[in-house]
Amino acid sequence: MDSRVDVKNLTLDELEAFLAGKGKERYRARQIFKWLYQKDAKSFSEMTDLAKDLRNDLEGTARISNLAPEAVEISRDGTRKYLFRLDDGHTVESVLIPEEDRSTLCISSQVGCAMGCQFCLTGTFQLTRSLTAAEIINQICAVKRDVPVRNIVFMGMGEPLANLDNVVRALKIVTHDDGLQFSTRKVTVSTAGLVPEMERLGREVTVNLAVSLNATTDEVRDRIMPVNRAYPLRALLDACRRYPLPGRRKITIEYVMIRGLNDSLDDAKRLVRLLSDIPSKINLIPFNEHGGCSFRSPTQDAIDAFHRHLLDKHFTVITRSSRGADISAACGQLKGKLDSLASQA
Repeated sequence: MDSRVDVKNLTLDELEAFLAGKGKERYRARQIFKWLYQKDAKSFSEMTDLAKDLRNDLEGTARISNLAPEAVEISRDGTRKYLFRLDDGHTVESVLIPEEDRSTLCISSQVGCAMGCQFCLTGTFQLTRSLTAAEIINQICAVKRDVPVRNIVFMGMGEPLANLDNVVRALKIVTHDDGLQFSTRKVTVSTAGLVPEMERLGREVTVNLAVSLNATTDEVRDRIMPVNRAYPLRALLDACRRYPLPGRRKITIEYVMIRGLNDSLDDAKRLVRLLSDIPSKINLIPFNEHGGCSFRSPTQDAIDAFHRHLLDKHFTVITRSSRGADISAACGQLKGKLDSLASQA
């Protein structure tokens, strides 16, 4: 195993400390950051504004990790799903969703997931391990080489807040002016509802928060999201109220609509009451059917009635169209293996 320090696991402050430990100037860290994240350098020898002795030193004690997609599937609607094989042989997926004026990259934070959400295919696979900050960052770097990326969402495989140390480290690199230079307004972290970690996320970084709510009663949420037994609706919504949002930003409430379970007009009315004092916008996500469970997609009439009630109560609401369903890239369908590869196995 390579024992050298992977510099892509380091925030700028950590890289400065690493260099200071070698007796090197701290400002060199900013130069290295720009080479890594703005010039996409893959070796220290490319960093020509560093002294040769420093480059040689770094080659011996540090390394620059990289990811290249093992395979890419492209949906009829233009959605791209990338399969990345990690150094230990495990795989994760990222999804690029193109739009006319922007593109959104959905990245993974873990191999598998421990949350066990009943509607999510990823949740049917046990958690193998969390990703390092470098493995998170390298998904972004790899896709950026292929297509421009405007927005980043931590909504792929895994629960981001269950890997909070590495996710925060990655966020600091993603949003730093000498790093990947994404505006904090363009970065969103999603959670199934880990309340203590939500509070820590809000203290340590400034990013958008999305909460996967999916039910308006504890009875239903207990059934479909085991995390609710530890952090029920009252605790979760209190954490949403406390989450520090700059300016006029709102928390995104994600609501997967499942036929006969949480898609009634009564559910819509309860949702209005639950969110009445929380600055929020609501994403309605019709359940994407898959072989991992027996849930059904809601009818169009149910979707329309739910959407209309929220609009009538002056909520910002979007019903998300299913993107990439034909390549199993839609919400809740990631499984760490491309369909084309699975069919060849």
